[in-house]
Amino acid sequence: MNILDKIIEQKKIEVAELKFKNKMAEYKSSKYYNSQTLSFYEALKGNEKLSLIAEIKKASPSKGIIKKDFHHLIVADIYKKNNVAAISVLTDEHFFMGSVNYLNEIAIDKTCPLLRKEFIINEIQIHEAKANGADAILLISEILDKYQIKDYTCLAKDLGMDVLLELHNEKQLDKVDYSVNKIMGINNRDLTTFNVEISNSTRIAKYFPNEVLVVAESGIKTNDDLQYLKQSKINAVLVGEQFMAAANIEKALKEFQTGL
Repeated sequence: MNILDKIIEQKKIEVAELKFKNKMAEYKSSKYYNSQTLSFYEALKGNEKLSLIAEIKKASPSKGIIKKDFHHLIVADIYKKNNVAAISVLTDEHFFMGSVNYLNEIAIDKTCPLLRKEFIINEIQIHEAKANGADAILLISEILDKYQIKDYTCLAKDLGMDVLLELHNEKQLDKVDYSVNKIMGINNRDLTTFNVEISNSTRIAKYFPNEVLVVAESGIKTNDDLQYLKQSKINAVLVGEQFMAAANIEKALKEFQTGL
């Protein structure tokens, strides 16, 4: 199996555990479940510059541990202090060394929308996201069919959350209902091989309607990368490793922001 296949097999186990533990009652009684969310869409919209979604990520299957001295709340504070548009929190434990608890704890004092970055394959994970303070969720078209995408998007909206729908190639365009999905992500990383090609974003962005917000994801590191993306229909960038791998996260973030 490739990496993505392994991740999905693990997610099936995790979903079964959540259902076995009957987590829905716990989720619905959480302090975040019925609380007002922050608009992920509005945070990315109407910015003359590229909006920045800064990611909190300790490790990845391709890079191993990215940040050894990892403190999610410290990183979140740096991001908030420097006015990023939104914060992406990677919650997968098995492959990325994340945790849904990171999302929960960051949400206590949030000043910008929080995106739950997860491999969502079941509705219970969407309820879990809301219960732990997410304002938006990631849906990955490569692992969902068009009916799941629409159903999960509608559920997220019913719970007050936005959806970032991620594509990797043109073959996945047929899965998108633009009347429902208004925020599209283009992953420059092939989830089966983890190879990165930044031109993926500019190639696919041209297919989206003008009213859709477009987020470029993965492999974005330099000012040249940003200037290249600005030539297309990109509204925002999602960046994690560039900051997490830096000796000084705040310095790396500020330098990056000058190119937006």
